[in-house]
Amino acid sequence: QVHLAESGGELVQAGGSLRLSCAASAGTFGNYAMAWFRQSPGKEREFVAAIKQNGGTTYHADSVKGRFTISRDRAKNTLILQMNNLKPEDTAVYYCAAGRTITSEIMKERGYGYWGQGTQVTVSS
Repeated sequence: QVHLAESGGELVQAGGSLRLSCAASAGTFGNYAMAWFRQSPGKEREFVAAIKQNGGTTYHADSVKGRFTISRDRAKNTLILQMNNLKPEDTAVYYCAAGRTITSEIMKERGYGYWGQGTQVTVSS
């Protein structure tokens, strides 16, 4: 069983930065791909960023490329999303996910079987 717990979401002004963390069960990173998704009110959940099991390959949605960076601290079993130059359209609940997924599914919800409860990010204009 994999347990995931997000933290770090808060209210921030446009142009600001936030660092989201996802605490994962020990041993998760070596066995699962990890990802961040987000969901805004009235919209479907969308892919933000992912990192493969080996930690060597990352993926970012076009809407966040150059602004967000996914990484992991394996010693602390923590997944990180560094978000810079935040925009009001980044406002959403951000979810951490883990899954034994394949490359073709790594940016899709169905590639992940474990989810955290989410953390709210609000960007004011």
